[in-house]
Amino acid sequence: MSRIKLAAIQMTSVADVAANLKEARIHLDHAARQGAKLAVLPENFAFMAADESARSRITEQDGSGQIQDFLAQAARECGLWLVGGTIPLASGESERPFAACCVWDALGRRVGRYDKIHLFDVRVPDSAEAYRESRRTMAGSTPLTLTTPFGQLGIAVCYDLRFPELFRLMLDREVNVIALPAAFTQRTGQAHWHTLLKARAIENLCYVAAAAQAGEHPGGRRTYGHSMIIGPWGEVLAEAAAGPGVVTATMDDDYLRRLRSQFPALSHRRLTGSALAG
Repeated sequence: MSRIKLAAIQMTSVADVAANLKEARIHLDHAARQGAKLAVLPENFAFMAADESARSRITEQDGSGQIQDFLAQAARECGLWLVGGTIPLASGESERPFAACCVWDALGRRVGRYDKIHLFDVRVPDSAEAYRESRRTMAGSTPLTLTTPFGQLGIAVCYDLRFPELFRLMLDREVNVIALPAAFTQRTGQAHWHTLLKARAIENLCYVAAAAQAGEHPGGRRTYGHSMIIGPWGEVLAEAAAGPGVVTATMDDDYLRRLRSQFPALSHRRLTGSALAG
């Protein structure tokens, strides 16, 4: 496929799994009607509660559960490759599930799972906001890229965006589009969301489809939104408005190949992993 349409879905998720799944399906149907072949849901799309410990109550075993079944069915019925945001999947510690981003193909078959590697343990400068994601989430350790009908797909989640070495590893696997579910806070989003997304697209000469949470959630947490699709020259091809919805844009593989050929920065790399290792 030389040209395919990408979709990034923006939500304001709440502490009601059924309501969130219903809303997600509406957006996925909309994406499919617009001709999308790959759709990305935001981080924590199925559940956002005031009490982070509540996530353990909706944790599913790998491969089975309400949320996973929903995603498989939606991918199959909508005919979409679906990046399923993140969902809590069981780890060895009952109170610390993985934040798992699973991928289904257009036949509803699960083809990949990525467990979020970088966890948001920070105090936001000049504010009272502080987060310790590792208290309630088990960190993953293995990056993920997948072979798809539209090239190599890389997966990253939210805070991962701040770690360019993860994206360089994807590039070593010839990635041409990166899906990024996220729930950036209002303050960090205002400061860095656009800049970081554009940087990851530009430095790797690839497409980025970033699906975000937006608005106010239970407990008063506010997320930034601005879901977007960015081209390999750093151009914003589509950007969401303030509320829930879907943005789409076309990924053109011929353009990507031509750009990488005419502007061969990727072949000019000198400090690769092997060189740094000596």
